[in-house]
Amino acid sequence: MQPQFAQQVIVPQWPAPAGVHAFTTLRGPTGYSVLPFDRLNLGAHCGDQDESVRANRALLAVQARLPAAPRWLRQVHGTAVHRFAGEAGDAEPEADAAVTTVPGTVLAMLTADCLPVALAAADGGEVALAHAGWRGLCDGVVEATVQAMASSPGNLIAWLGPAAGPQRYEVGDAVRAAFIAHDPLAAQAFAATRPGHWLCDLYELARQRLRAQGTRRIYGGEQCTISDARRFFSHRRDGLSGRMASLIWIAPGR
Repeated sequence: MQPQFAQQVIVPQWPAPAGVHAFTTLRGPTGYSVLPFDRLNLGAHCGDQDESVRANRALLAVQARLPAAPRWLRQVHGTAVHRFAGEAGDAEPEADAAVTTVPGTVLAMLTADCLPVALAAADGGEVALAHAGWRGLCDGVVEATVQAMASSPGNLIAWLGPAAGPQRYEVGDAVRAAFIAHDPLAAQAFAATRPGHWLCDLYELARQRLRAQGTRRIYGGEQCTISDARRFFSHRRDGLSGRMASLIWIAPGR
């Protein structure tokens, strides 16, 4: 990664094995998009100019010194997991999680309040990314991702990237009820505000789901996209918003 680009990303503070690389981009300071998508918007189909998004994605690949172009997905807030097995092309499968064991295959996930969940096998031979908004998280995208990996859950290391934080992310009764219907323990992740509304801790909900699968080494979960307009895009805060990207890959030649 070029030194000047290091200020445009968050690198996970986690004990990832040698050869596993991951980061989440910030919204700037460099990039080609203009207000309200300034500057490093990586999300297509969110209202930005296509040529700006293409230029930003090219800048990302060069400045981050990626081993290959990222493999993007057509995210739909579901639970489908796509395994990239080294196939060529730039097709964007419809899925909200991706897994690979192929060195040099760069998995990518777009977010702007939803929670990116990165997973790596302790031996460095397999990585995954999941897009966990409240709906996907509630429906089981984290579980689906863990179960799609060949590595056992106990041998996985997880990192929770920037997302809507528990002090700012407010939801209604129906969201809280949906999580509690799955597991009464989820009530611990909600704090009452005004009548019929609750602050929701996506990070805690993800930790609960990971621990239930047997994954205990969980890191991250300190960044709030809604609170920090200088660094993060936020759909909840701004309505019309760009997207950050979370990426993970196994270094070629590992």
